[in-house]
Amino acid sequence: MKKYILIFALLVSTKAFSQQKPQYTQYIFNQYLLNPALSGIENYIDFKAGYRKQWAGINDAPQTSFISAHWALGDNQLWSNALTSFPEETGNPMDRNYMQNYTSSPPHHGMGVTAVLDKTGPIKRLDANVTYAYHLQLSNNFNLSAGVAAGLSSISLDINALTFENPYEPSLNRAITNQLRPDLSVGVWLYGARIFAGVSAQQILSQKLSFSGDEAYNQGKAVPHFFGTVGYKFFLDDEIAAIPSVMVKYVQPAPVSVDVNMKIAFKDKLWLGGSYRKDDSFSAMAGFNIGKMLNLTYSYDFTTSDLNQVSNGSHEIVLGLLLNNIYKVPSYIRMW
Repeated sequence: MKKYILIFALLVSTKAFSQQKPQYTQYIFNQYLLNPALSGIENYIDFKAGYRKQWAGINDAPQTSFISAHWALGDNQLWSNALTSFPEETGNPMDRNYMQNYTSSPPHHGMGVTAVLDKTGPIKRLDANVTYAYHLQLSNNFNLSAGVAAGLSSISLDINALTFENPYEPSLNRAITNQLRPDLSVGVWLYGARIFAGVSAQQILSQKLSFSGDEAYNQGKAVPHFFGTVGYKFFLDDEIAAIPSVMVKYVQPAPVSVDVNMKIAFKDKLWLGGSYRKDDSFSAMAGFNIGKMLNLTYSYDFTTSDLNQVSNGSHEIVLGLLLNNIYKVPSYIRMW
């Protein structure tokens, strides 16, 4: 059998043995993609658009495109400062005075939207979700938010791209080329001036996921994806901050995946970063702010698994916009 037979067989003849949702390297700049509890964490509209080409050099390897936007709801989003106390002389969340004078944001609601298009070989998946979160003020220094994302997943198979040794392959009997499934995710997020931590679960609805109408092959299913992350910001000097973080991901029955990240920010105008994903890759990241509205980030993954014999690594680029940024902050306050 030629290309695609393995992919097709995994989807129609077995239960899921790997990640079904897209993988990201730059989630540390956009945790909202993995956790709906970040909806409305800022009082401007946080818009991002990104593209990821995974395992360059391998034909029909995963390619992912996404857009996301979220914002705070109601008039309360225009509280007396940009969520917390900014030093008037700089308006910069990297300023040490910002950390010293930090006050948690008042209770508020947030919402947002995401659309993710993921394509691997003959399989194409489009996820569209609306998100909602409520941000509770725990104390003068900390907030806790809880969120939910609900939407639809459209999963399609291009049968014409499949090649089998047997032209009458039985798994294609009454093949289902497109299916629509409900999608649901939940999460919680704890945050302050320096620290953040959260847990989330994507694709929590248990449902069959198969392209064959034949019960003998119809054993695939959607499985939940669980994420846990924690990080902390500290200053190396007055203009340079370091933000280490860790994320743990679990998708049954695959092994637990662990990411270790480090971001170094210079005056919050330029940042460099690195990441290590256990038994998978090393990543290098860089980004910069353009004025008070635009930022751009890029990452490259150096594959460390056996795929490095055929793959040239993975590329990911993300464009961010701070819309309705009335306080003219120069960067994402929450972009730890």
